[in-house]
Amino acid sequence: MRPQKVNSSELLQGMLNVFRSKGYEGASLNDLATSSGLQKASLYHRFPNGKKEIATAVLNYVNEGLQKDLCKILADTTIPSNKRIMKVIENINSFYDGGKATCLLRSISLNTGMELFGTEIKDNMNEWINAFANFGKEIGFSEETAIENARETLITIQGSLVVSKGLGDFTIFKKALSKIEHIYKE
Repeated sequence: MRPQKVNSSELLQGMLNVFRSKGYEGASLNDLATSSGLQKASLYHRFPNGKKEIATAVLNYVNEGLQKDLCKILADTTIPSNKRIMKVIENINSFYDGGKATCLLRSISLNTGMELFGTEIKDNMNEWINAFANFGKEIGFSEETAIENARETLITIQGSLVVSKGLGDFTIFKKALSKIEHIYKE
């Protein structure tokens, strides 16, 4: 068996960028092949069920990153809470390229994407909310306040991404992250 020429992480990151910029409907197999560094035939070999399987793999890749870069850090009680929230904010900033990158969940949920991936999108959003709510409860928020703050955190991130991109002012995203950090450092 020949070794793979493109590692899985690079392949999925390239295809993530296509789905972020074009959504599910707009992403063509040619776009996905080009971004992955594979020929179309090799892409079909790795993903015989086509674009839906590719999008599912990308969603899983993003969810694995969410688990590693957000959920596990927020749950790690061996690290002081202020350091955990700062690290998570750094990771969110990096993942969204300082507010320049579109959220995959937003772009993939357009048109038929919600019909195809609604469960995965909902599960991913609930992971965010649960991770921040559990962290909030740990640092002293009541359950109701923890859940409210966790939902607001997700809304703030998503909204600031849209507004930052729309206005071409990425300081909006940075200020939103600072606001989130402040909520959890109180």
